[in-house]
Amino acid sequence: MGDMANHSIAYSGVKNSLADANHEGEFGVSVENLRALMDLRSVEALHRIQECFGDVQGLCTRLKTSPIEGLSGNPVDIEKRQLAFGKNFIPPKKPKTFLQLVWEALQDVTLIILEVAAIVSLGLSFYHPPGGDNEFCGKASGGVEDEGEAEAGWIEGVAILVSVICVVFVTAFNDWSKEKQFRGLQSRIEQEQKFTVIRGGQIIQIPVAEIVVGDIAQIKYGDLLPADGVLIQGNDLKIDESSLTGESDHVKKTLDRDPLVLSGTHVMEGSGRVVVTAVGVNSQTGIIFTLLGSGGEEEDEKKEKEKKDKKNKQDGVDNRNKAKPQDGAAMEMQPLKSEDGDEAKEKKKANLPKKEKSVLQGKLTKLAVQIGKAGLVMSAITVIILVLYFVIDTFWVQNLPWLPECTPIYIQYFVKFFIIGVTVLVVAVPEGLPLAVTISLAYSVKKMMKDNNLVRHLDACETMGNATAICSDKTGTLTMNRMTVVQAFIGEKHYRKIPQPDSIPEKTLNLLITGISVNCAYTSKILPPEKEGGLPRHVGNKTECALLGFVTDLKRDYQAVRNEIPEETLYKVYTFNSVRKSMSTILKNPDGSFRMFSKGASEIVLKKCSKVLNATGEAKVFRPRDRDDMIKKVIEPMASEGLRTICIAYRDFNVTELEPDWDNENDIVTNLTCLTVVGIEDPVRLEVPDAIRKCQRAGITVRMVTGDNINTARAIAVKCGILHPGDDFLCIEGKEFNRRIRNEKGEIEQERIDKIWPKLRVLARSSPTDKHTLVKGIIDSTVTEQRQVVAVTGDGTNDGPALKKADVGFAMGIAGTDVAKEASDIILTDDNFSSIVKAVMWGRNVYDSISKFLQFQLTVNVVAVIVAFTGACITQDSPLKAVQMLWVNLIMDTFASLALATEPPTESLLLRRPYGRNKPLISRTMMKNILGHGVYQLIVVFTLLFAGEKIFDIDSGRNVPLHAPPSEHYTIVFNTFVMMQLFNEINARKIHGERNVFEGMFNNLIFCTIVFGTFLIQIIIVQLGGKPFSCTPLNIDLWLWCIVFGMGSLLWGQLIATIPTSRLKFLKEAGHGTQKEEIPEEELAEDVEEIDHAERELRRGQILWFRGLNRIQTQMDVVNAFQSGSSFQGALRRQPSIASQHHDVTNISTPTHVVFSATTASTTVGCECVS
Repeated sequence: MGDMANHSIAYSGVKNSLADANHEGEFGVSVENLRALMDLRSVEALHRIQECFGDVQGLCTRLKTSPIEGLSGNPVDIEKRQLAFGKNFIPPKKPKTFLQLVWEALQDVTLIILEVAAIVSLGLSFYHPPGGDNEFCGKASGGVEDEGEAEAGWIEGVAILVSVICVVFVTAFNDWSKEKQFRGLQSRIEQEQKFTVIRGGQIIQIPVAEIVVGDIAQIKYGDLLPADGVLIQGNDLKIDESSLTGESDHVKKTLDRDPLVLSGTHVMEGSGRVVVTAVGVNSQTGIIFTLLGSGGEEEDEKKEKEKKDKKNKQDGVDNRNKAKPQDGAAMEMQPLKSEDGDEAKEKKKANLPKKEKSVLQGKLTKLAVQIGKAGLVMSAITVIILVLYFVIDTFWVQNLPWLPECTPIYIQYFVKFFIIGVTVLVVAVPEGLPLAVTISLAYSVKKMMKDNNLVRHLDACETMGNATAICSDKTGTLTMNRMTVVQAFIGEKHYRKIPQPDSIPEKTLNLLITGISVNCAYTSKILPPEKEGGLPRHVGNKTECALLGFVTDLKRDYQAVRNEIPEETLYKVYTFNSVRKSMSTILKNPDGSFRMFSKGASEIVLKKCSKVLNATGEAKVFRPRDRDDMIKKVIEPMASEGLRTICIAYRDFNVTELEPDWDNENDIVTNLTCLTVVGIEDPVRLEVPDAIRKCQRAGITVRMVTGDNINTARAIAVKCGILHPGDDFLCIEGKEFNRRIRNEKGEIEQERIDKIWPKLRVLARSSPTDKHTLVKGIIDSTVTEQRQVVAVTGDGTNDGPALKKADVGFAMGIAGTDVAKEASDIILTDDNFSSIVKAVMWGRNVYDSISKFLQFQLTVNVVAVIVAFTGACITQDSPLKAVQMLWVNLIMDTFASLALATEPPTESLLLRRPYGRNKPLISRTMMKNILGHGVYQLIVVFTLLFAGEKIFDIDSGRNVPLHAPPSEHYTIVFNTFVMMQLFNEINARKIHGERNVFEGMFNNLIFCTIVFGTFLIQIIIVQLGGKPFSCTPLNIDLWLWCIVFGMGSLLWGQLIATIPTSRLKFLKEAGHGTQKEEIPEEELAEDVEEIDHAERELRRGQILWFRGLNRIQTQMDVVNAFQSGSSFQGALRRQPSIASQHHDVTNISTPTHVVFSATTASTTVGCECVS
């Protein structure tokens, strides 16, 4: 390994001579130096720092920054740094251009068929066959009457093309705006991320994008690191680097062993200060994204470079240096590609919103495929019947010979039949479905922002509507997270109010003040209120802020103590984590002795106490009996009032003893002397009891999962309304929960969980693992007929697994750590439980909007297909022409999806039970409405079609010649059909059989605009549409008749509503979820992109093929990177973690696997040869 290091340094020497010319003048170190440093690990990195810079202090000097004061924050200096070392920004993948989206929309099969039909129709309309007016061509050809009409034959073809263009542009525009919204959402999430840095000696929070090389950043438990850096000072710092290396163990970071921290990794324990050394595309995460091709420009540059490389092999060294940034990265990060660190996954999701298939989308795709198949069959039958009828009539009944000069005329007939068939297909295929889902979700997501829900994954919004259980945290979600100390037990006396400082012995008071000031994270502090007369602002951990507030109430200043004992002089810190449930800080005294302060959950810290300070401030023995006494008389009364109890204690280590083994925590944090037990109040949010009542009424069970004492938890649960006096519900601690769900071998059994969870309402003193176990247990349970859909709230780093496991994970926007936000689906920007209830309302609304749209669309589909089919078979011509059908299609697809998908939610949505995962999209009530309205519309249309000319005393439009002018008769049929759709759109607003279909209609501006807009356009089409729309102007009487027929559907709707659905046993439901979903698919394919089964049937081959290609492409990148020369250490060092690639590989067909392992083998060999 030694000569490897030398090799690498020698190599970087050659390399830097070229690069340093740019920046050496400004800073004492270049981007390449720093990048090479961050490529190293642990001891090698230490050696490199010592060799090049002396120590971290030397590195800071070179970067012109102060480890204590940080950067000055001078804008000129910041700009220089951004020029020299880059900005902390990774360019996203280029979005698709509008033209690309148009091209994609054109790929639609139905549209292609239409285009072909239109072009053929156009071509034939311009071709006038010789002898076309030959009487031998059959009587049907009487269609080519006067010249003027024959000239107008092209109009139909053009009209079809125009309407196709409309559909394409609408689809493309929708996709484009969806993409834009999604990017806006992403950038908003990114902008909201702030990070703590020191500038000009002040600790400030700045947006992640403004961090520059040389900044001194403060990192703490729960942070997602935004840049690479080198540790200056750390307390008990442990980092989860699995997103980069795939190694799941937490890595301990210390100045003398492993001082490098990398972007994209999570701080799991402790705190510290780092100097930032790489940002943006030069950081480890940036290198990966460059490799994954997220920065499009870099990909192009890379290709250019590779071309140049081949040409200029002679000046090899120079070219190697040019290729360095990419290829080093390519090789370094290979394991990552396969592991796909969380971030990479997130970014992928960001770029491919279409990948996320939810339960609803699964049901819809399946339904659309079924309807499409039915439409295809109907249209094929239509064409076959028309052709057969024509052939039999012309050549059999009239017994005419096939004459060559008649061929073009016959072809014109066949094209007309083909167009009619395509029209049936166009109307049958519900291409508006995906549009409706998109509009509904996008609209809801936009509106949910106003309700403090920042939706990160679109489908979470709709899943929330099916939620049956919510597992909520207590602190900050149900309570205000505005903590204050209200009671204290000091010197053997229980104070119900904050005591006066002079009533406490001086010695006890000093110990207490120092203990709290030093043993709270230095990032927690109390700032003056923002507004005059407001409450002081709490920054950092809220419990610690309560203790600091207690110091202020005792008329002392914690900041003075901290100035006296700065953070870097703390000897050792055992930071708070969910296992310890306590925090301890050790100070070294001037005489060489040590003093340790501890604070934590009262029953846990008291167990470690062997003494307690009495009323005079002297320590006296504290026996287990005294402890039980204290728990009964002090802690339980506090807890039963809903107070969180915290114990503060200390211990002295004498000079004479050998220095203790600080790593042996159990021997250190014991034999403590209890200073005080305080009761901290965190009042319940005012709106929470009402929100929980709404949830319970809506059939959603709310459970509280908290780390607090069971008495505190129970008291808060009663205040919130989760528990009611006299309820037969469980309220247990984590220990008891674990005891009940595990068998003799200590394994968790689902049957045991099933006995507990239905009655469980409060889980106290729970660890994050308990939370995950509970969520998994409820989701996997088969006790209830419907699979439970669980939402979970979380704020801590350790809540990540539970948030990921839940159907919908809510992270706290204010108190949440970056890790929790990363794992969540929705971020609550106000940390408030009542916002979750709003999310439920929006989720249910999405579901109902889609159902409303389906009810409307399927009625139109059924009627239009039957009319076109029977009309064609009986009269050899569809009563509704191709262009008219396309207009109907536009109304019922694009416009209706806009009108019905943007209905705002109402409180009434919370009065019914959740639908559940396998509830069909089309209920029996909806099926009743669809068939009922279908019958009415068919009766009206057929009556007008076959008796309309007698009723209105007009010329019949049936059996007209090929290019006859539009008839009044068929115009009435078309107009009535559209009017019935318009009024039925109002009917479709209700799907549960409600009578008042107008309720709330005028609150929805979009709906009213679309209905009136469609009506106006219909008037224009009928009165002025002429030949292209096959319409002729109607007089006012005929118009009124059309409107009366249309309004009839409102009255008919009332009639349908009176028929009880329960009587109609023959009605079937439709749009069930895929049954296989009932196997917890999350387990089967946790990391495979979810593709629902309907689509899977269509795409299984394709997917494997694309994945294979994608894999091979990545391998080629790596191989190319190798050929162009690079830092081999990285690959060798990362080699072990290639084992972690099996996660990904198992999901891919065998051939790809072979390619993969072959490459891996070759890379290893490559490295060994060189070293």
